[in-house]
Amino acid sequence: MKLTYEQKLEIYRERKEEFYSWSMLTLKWNCSRSVLDYMIKLMDCHGVEIVKHKYTDYPNQYKKEAINRVLIDDESIREVSIQLGLSNIGTLTRWIKEYKANGYNIIKKKRGRHAHANQEETDIRRIGERECRASPEELAAYHRERICKKIKRLSSGTRRPRKQEIAQAITELRQELKCSLGFILETIQLNPELPQMTRSDYYYWSSDHTDKDEKNNGVMNKIIQIFYTHKRRYGYRRITLQLKNEGYTVNHKMVKRLMKRLGLFGISPKAKYKSYKGNLNGTVKSQLLNKVVDEEKHKTYYKRDFSTSTVNEKWTTDVSEFHIAAGKLYLSPIMDMDNREIVSYSISRSPNYVQTQEMLDKAFEKYPDLSGLILHSDQGWQYQMTQYHKALQNRGIIQSMSRKGNCLDNCIMENFFGKMKNEMFYGHEFEFKTLDELEKAMEEYIFYYNNERIQVRLKGLTPCQYRSQTLELNH
Repeated sequence: MKLTYEQKLEIYRERKEEFYSWSMLTLKWNCSRSVLDYMIKLMDCHGVEIVKHKYTDYPNQYKKEAINRVLIDDESIREVSIQLGLSNIGTLTRWIKEYKANGYNIIKKKRGRHAHANQEETDIRRIGERECRASPEELAAYHRERICKKIKRLSSGTRRPRKQEIAQAITELRQELKCSLGFILETIQLNPELPQMTRSDYYYWSSDHTDKDEKNNGVMNKIIQIFYTHKRRYGYRRITLQLKNEGYTVNHKMVKRLMKRLGLFGISPKAKYKSYKGNLNGTVKSQLLNKVVDEEKHKTYYKRDFSTSTVNEKWTTDVSEFHIAAGKLYLSPIMDMDNREIVSYSISRSPNYVQTQEMLDKAFEKYPDLSGLILHSDQGWQYQMTQYHKALQNRGIIQSMSRKGNCLDNCIMENFFGKMKNEMFYGHEFEFKTLDELEKAMEEYIFYYNNERIQVRLKGLTPCQYRSQTLELNH
């Protein structure tokens, strides 16, 4: 409904003098509250004469200053429109839209019915004439210049352009110049001063990614289910593999983006128990080191080798402490380096050799023939004892130890302890009231780790699935 000057005065009087509510005014005059509120604030600021219908031909500099207040100074369109006395909020909105559409330029429009159409025809004819006269090299140079100018205009002062603005400008350039996307992106990348954009970023920001995420509601719900089923232990890589195992066609980048949007982040380690008591004359050399002689640099160094060709080729062991208010528990496991499976383990209330012997007995019972196996550990006091040496020698097992003060030599076992504590212990210490509760949770986790927790390095299989697959292939 178009209001007359007298009606606008009446609305102003009813609101200011008779205190009509917004609902009463909108019903009576059939106007939205935002329109009425804007009109009344305009009259408050500039007087009632401001709402008289009149045509004003605003100069380009005036428009540019108004647009800069919104785009650069981050003032609201509504506040700027009221302060400038514009008849409605749509005027400034239109200026901004035209400013962006014209390559961040303000173009003085000709008055008349066909002014816009004639201008477009002139621009097209001018570009066509230029293309006819120019050689391919000259045309490419001209296009590159146009591209650089348009992208540079997106940066004003210290403000960096948003990805969406760059994508929109590239889309406009593709339409104006009839250039390929690769040509435009190459031109931008060759100029380090311009805000950069990759091809994947362009396709993402040039489309409505909000709608895309809405289309992925089913995948997002499944991600949430997997994340909390595994108690926040899975990051985006493992969730991607789990989704593929369940028949979803997904990309790890998409899963990472959706998890970020959902606010789902895997839990991430702290201090650990140290079993090193010094050299007790029971240390042995590491069997996991390869000597490398660099003749060019005249250097000799050792490189760790954790590689395996099958299961039961290299094992590793260590001890870790779990401390709660009720006391401490010590976990002593053996891990197969090939499939990262926990072969055997022992949980004790004190770190003693009985615990280590119990761990070995379980492993020997499970696999009677272990001749030629390498069993690696750090230089903990348990592994320097004569009983430990003999237990391995009787089975034909080759003992290996990390170098002194070098935790990286046994990083595979340290990595397992970090995962286990992050995923079932840190942040839950006060949930375990007794040591029995903690021990049960540790046993449940090790079963889960071996039989349910998929691994990226195993191509989405669990350690037990990978062992079964390896043994089938070997036979």
